[in-house]
Amino acid sequence: MRVAIVGASGAVGQEFLRVLDERNFPIDELLLFGSQRSAGRKYTFRGKEIEVKLLQHNDDFRGVDIAFTSAGGGTSKEFAETITKHGAVMIDNSSAFRMDEDVPLVVPECNAEDALNRPRGIIANPNCTTIMMVVALQALENLSHIKRVHVASYQAASGAGAAAMAELYEQYRQVLAGEKPTVEKFAYQLAFNVIPQIDVFCDNGYTKEEMKMYNETKKIMHTDCEVSAMCVRVPSLRCHSESVWAETERPVSVEEFQKAVRNGKGLQLEDNPFGVKSEELRVKNKSNQSDGKSNSDSSLFTLHSSLPYPMPLFHENCDDVFVGRVRKDLANPNGITFWLVSDQIKKGAALNAVQIAEYLISVGNIK
Repeated sequence: MRVAIVGASGAVGQEFLRVLDERNFPIDELLLFGSQRSAGRKYTFRGKEIEVKLLQHNDDFRGVDIAFTSAGGGTSKEFAETITKHGAVMIDNSSAFRMDEDVPLVVPECNAEDALNRPRGIIANPNCTTIMMVVALQALENLSHIKRVHVASYQAASGAGAAAMAELYEQYRQVLAGEKPTVEKFAYQLAFNVIPQIDVFCDNGYTKEEMKMYNETKKIMHTDCEVSAMCVRVPSLRCHSESVWAETERPVSVEEFQKAVRNGKGLQLEDNPFGVKSEELRVKNKSNQSDGKSNSDSSLFTLHSSLPYPMPLFHENCDDVFVGRVRKDLANPNGITFWLVSDQIKKGAALNAVQIAEYLISVGNIK
């Protein structure tokens, strides 16, 4: 098996190296490609030092079975024919081909079989926010058809790349030192702030990121479900979060969905709103209310700190999508709402692509 990574020096490219190694992906030869800026760099993979080659229009991809590409949409479009002309399967992490009719858009937990029909030799990896959402939605769809979804995302700096993560670190340092913060990778200062814009605005007032969630969900899940998204950049480093409201054809109980999550592929449930000592919490709250005290005293804080729900702080480098805060929607009898956290660079990018390749190998679809 000859495998190539295009964009090897970027945040996702580096994550590809880690994921391929930790999953013991079958590789006889690994080729790394990059831009003029990164060509010549060397990375160690399974004890062997590999030098990044300059990506060019030549025959470097002859004999390559799988090419993971994460170097931006422009590069993917320019080099797609060069990468695939000798038979390589190109699994592309950019937005270049996601909505092309002859390119499958795949999340293995939802539509792995779509990867088998790839007329151009290209499989598109969806947007990170879409990936984590549809993994959870699939578990709900298996219970009752989803008619519409409202989602608010809380997206970490990692979604804008390694340089953006570095900028967030630097902004915090600068603000705490009383210096003017550097702002290059975001529209505004991100440290101590939230920015209700990710990507550029479309004519309808939604951003491209929000429209990706609308369009990609339909394509991946083969559904008529309507999706309305608000995507927000938050000053966390890694792992995206989402608050999801879903309306199904029939009412789905909290317990039904929790069970579906427990049994679902690529999902973990972290959801006990009363903590381990639920009876103690109820008594303590009732006592505090009668005493006229606040529920935020130290004893309750200690109890609250054991409450299990997903947070970015705890799920960096994790494979799965974590689900919590499952509740019935008070405004809709057929609605259910829940909270998601997933590592944007891992499951939202590199891992999903590697899982696509693993599926192709498992069904004998890669030579």
